Amino acid sequence: MEKILVLDFGGQYNQLIARRVREQSIYAEIKPYNKITVDQIVSEGYRGVIFTGGPNSVFDPLSPHYDPAILDAGVPLLGICYGCQLIAHMAGGVVSSADNSSEYGKIELDIRDHALFESIPGRSVCWMSHHDYISEAPDGFAVIASTDKCPVAAMCDDSRRIYGVQFHPEVTHTEYGRQILHNFLYNVCGCSGDWRMDSFIDDTVAAIRAQVGDKGVVLGLSGGVDSSVAAALISKAVGKQLTCVFVDQGLMRKDEGDFVEQTFTKLFDMNFVRINCQDAFLDKLKGIVDPEEKRTIIGTEFYRVFWDKIRESYGDGFFAQGTIYPDRIESGKGDASKIKTHHNQVGVPEDIHFEDVIEPLKDLFKDEVRAVGEKLGLPHDLVWRQPFPGPGLGVRVIGEVTAERVRILQEADAILRDEMDKNGYAPQMSQFFAVLPGVKTVGVMGDERTYCELVAIRAVTTDDFMTADWAKIPYDILGRVSNRIINEVDRVNRVVYDITSKPPGTVEWE
Repeated sequence: MEKILVLDFGGQYNQLIARRVREQSIYAEIKPYNKITVDQIVSEGYRGVIFTGGPNSVFDPLSPHYDPAILDAGVPLLGICYGCQLIAHMAGGVVSSADNSSEYGKIELDIRDHALFESIPGRSVCWMSHHDYISEAPDGFAVIASTDKCPVAAMCDDSRRIYGVQFHPEVTHTEYGRQILHNFLYNVCGCSGDWRMDSFIDDTVAAIRAQVGDKGVVLGLSGGVDSSVAAALISKAVGKQLTCVFVDQGLMRKDEGDFVEQTFTKLFDMNFVRINCQDAFLDKLKGIVDPEEKRTIIGTEFYRVFWDKIRESYGDGFFAQGTIYPDRIESGKGDASKIKTHHNQVGVPEDIHFEDVIEPLKDLFKDEVRAVGEKLGLPHDLVWRQPFPGPGLGVRVIGEVTAERVRILQEADAILRDEMDKNGYAPQMSQFFAVLPGVKTVGVMGDERTYCELVAIRAVTTDDFMTADWAKIPYDILGRVSNRIINEVDRVNRVVYDITSKPPGTVEWE
């Protein structure tokens, strides 16, 4: 299988670069700049290497640098933003820092006739985000693009197949960014595009069968996209040898627990175990208002319930989880030995002994996971469900979490989702949900004074969730949502709409 290495120098778009490569039917891996050597890159057969951007300056001796031997390794190289400056710095070019040469946002780009820019007009829009710039290209490099402020917006050394672009071709704001990446991958690296979801499913199912044999597999099923697709894949491989343990902590959206159970018991030949334990979770959360403390309690209690069930009946064979590629990527920014803790990566207690851990989705991004789910026949509503926080509604109920407040939020959120679906507006948004902020307001209902809960609506559009804009939902739809919530949900007398973008806000409130 053809592979492209995305060498991470701490840029915020490193995962986006890898996703863009995979969209071209070519497999991409991300590794921190200090976790792989030039010899390893050559021996592992990468067809090309992409240096990511990063927040640092090449002048800073503590900033990420790399072995200059990469320039003569014979592997095609593309540097993006900081990666471009690093190539120039290693090759003897001049990188300068000047306020009047900084560029941020959409910039007009002038390009020369070159294979990297095949099928791209001479002037187009690119996305810049830099302070330092290359004021003089290294010897042997030709300048192939520029802007009004950036004399070396792109450069190349065709003899060594080394290229650099100061802008970000991976973001949608760069008008022909996908074409530039396509040209590098196919014209320069000589890739043919052999990364396919169909072959992934067949290969993964065969590998799971060979690994498991006649043993059992236990999977912690959250009902989210990742664990659901993992369950479907493993079920396809071993059928009744799979047991899915579904901990329903009562903090899911309305009727979601029933939907998960019906989906997996009807569609797949597996053992499904549902544990209903809302009362236990609410008891642990009583009086807790700090969001991080709530997250810790919910996560801890979830795995206590799960592992107690495993100890009771299933503590042998294999353990499976829905880890996906972003869950396990080490960052090249700062201390690369530290990995972000993620709910999809679970440590098995020492007193439980499984033969091994099965992670069938560990090399996939979320969009690829969804593609696998569709090919496996999972319901559209499950495959395309919106991101949902690990602690569930526990962090959308601001303040103390009680059964009554969860009920109010579930009802309000269900009305919001129903109206978005009925009006055909749901596909136009990346994420939308209701929040119970813990604010009571005065109102008048039935000629009587009320003092009831306020419900907030949050809806955003985004390409990558790194930045997001609030969704411009038509007023008439918002009006129907508000009227229905106030009329149909007891103890609510006011609805507001959150029009904060990210940044400065986050998508979730807690």
